[in-house]
Amino acid sequence: MSTDVLLALAAFAFVSSVTPGPNNFMLLASGVNFGFIRTIPHMCGIAFGFCLLLLAVGFGLGTLLTAYPPLHLALKIVGGAYLLYLAWRIATTRTVKEQGGREAPMTFLEAAAFQWVNPKAWVLAVTGMAVYTDPARPFATVLLVTLVFGLVNWPSVSIWAAFGVMLRQFLADPVRLKWFNIAMGVLLAFSLVPLLL
Repeated sequence: MSTDVLLALAAFAFVSSVTPGPNNFMLLASGVNFGFIRTIPHMCGIAFGFCLLLLAVGFGLGTLLTAYPPLHLALKIVGGAYLLYLAWRIATTRTVKEQGGREAPMTFLEAAAFQWVNPKAWVLAVTGMAVYTDPARPFATVLLVTLVFGLVNWPSVSIWAAFGVMLRQFLADPVRLKWFNIAMGVLLAFSLVPLLL
């Protein structure tokens, strides 16, 4: 892979990782509600789960979804439903200890598993593998694309958790926190719109 293509891949990985989407809205809310340190497993789970998804897509899962459109539709429906469930959980959280809301941040495994039903993650994985892999050297380029995303993704998503931490003092007021969590839940739900159309 040439230096120009590698830089283009790194830029694509950064922009796609740092822009608003389901993962980043959840990290922002987690930073506010649980702090940066307690959100680290969530951030690591995103990076790990997305790298596994990239490898799976690069080594043939993307072709399977293209060949069987009903499977792709089922993935969208399951992913969308789970995303709406998470949006509801965030929107109804009032304090960390409240019944009905999350009492702990998303775990490493939950965040990693979420990538497999996250519509934005699928779009990025399929696009990244289609554009940046070389059919003449599929194994090496799939690994390289995954490595670049892995190196760029974690620092990019960390920005959202850090921003959430910066908002903690402002949102210490229960009324502000309530409306912030409602707004994050609504934004998370609306992040589905462009991905499902």
